[in-house]
Amino acid sequence: MNYFSSDFKLGILGGGQLGKMLLFDTRKFDIQTYVLDPSDEAPSKIACNKFFKGDLMDYETVYNFGKQVDVLTFEIELVNLEALTQLENEGVKVYPSPKTLKGIQNKGTQKDFYTQSNIPTASYLRFESPAHLQKSVGNNEITIPFVWKCTEFGYDGNGVKIIRQISDMDDLPNVECIAETMVPFKNELAVIVVRNPSGEIKTYPVVEMEFHPEANQVEYVICPARIDEKVAEKARAIALNVSEKFNHVGLLAVEMFQTQDDEILVNEVAPRPHNSGHYSIEASYTSQFENHLRAILDLPLGNTDSKVAGIMVNLVGAEGHSGNVVYENIETILGWDGVTPHIYGKKETRPFRKMGHVTIVNENMQEARRIAQEVKNTIKVISA
Repeated sequence: MNYFSSDFKLGILGGGQLGKMLLFDTRKFDIQTYVLDPSDEAPSKIACNKFFKGDLMDYETVYNFGKQVDVLTFEIELVNLEALTQLENEGVKVYPSPKTLKGIQNKGTQKDFYTQSNIPTASYLRFESPAHLQKSVGNNEITIPFVWKCTEFGYDGNGVKIIRQISDMDDLPNVECIAETMVPFKNELAVIVVRNPSGEIKTYPVVEMEFHPEANQVEYVICPARIDEKVAEKARAIALNVSEKFNHVGLLAVEMFQTQDDEILVNEVAPRPHNSGHYSIEASYTSQFENHLRAILDLPLGNTDSKVAGIMVNLVGAEGHSGNVVYENIETILGWDGVTPHIYGKKETRPFRKMGHVTIVNENMQEARRIAQEVKNTIKVISA
């Protein structure tokens, strides 16, 4: 099929920053794109050929949108699965497939899948509600501390909480959840796997993630991870196994823990471009976004190797600031070599909201990490 400068139409469910960065590559290749998002202020609105406002969880909205395109993908997992399944049955190519998404969308189902597929993961229990969880804690079936996760609708640190004492469970939302054993890990790692329908498959290098202690959000992504090569090989092998078991097409970001004795445990996955791969825009031969596009169109995959060491710094809304966004001191960091800000296009900031990221590239990893810290200390996302 001729995708370039043609009548071919690619549909994207979700118009956030991931869609916006994917659209950079569709514009590069002159591929027509339609985007569906519930917000008039969606960052992708400025970059697609046609924008549609609508609810991603509504069957009719997603179905009618999907009937207008040739290939359908998504930048957020919270989309109507029944509509995707019907569209696929009617001949629309949907990547990743509804079957793959069904195994991932609910974190409880996702954890069950790892157990059934002999994929190493932290031990856990599923609960219908916090009341059932509290009863289990009271019966000493679960030991505090543990990690609480809601099974659906969690994102960017929301829907995850470390329970260190009984009172930490008092304000949990009344939703299905899992209680996961806390892993005493050395590092949090991630591997992005890219696969096309023809079966060509590649992995990006293992990255290391440093998290904000309170917001449970990634602050820094470091590529390559500062780990032993044998550990890196094990992480990539496990990520490939996860990809094979899910039979995914497109990108699959596999988040993992490196334990104190260098075992690798899978935490969770995302079947789409991912925060852990943003460094690739500047640091890799082929960015994660271009490779997602290549994969879902069944084109040859691009080189996933890094050209240079890369570190990504997330730009999130400063605490105590809500309202019209101001990127304080952005002019300062623009004057530094190897530093590239990406602004997502969200007009309103609030505490810990992802508003952009900055990539630092340098041949010297230690220098890149030093500059990343300076970037973090210099630029502030505040309100006017």
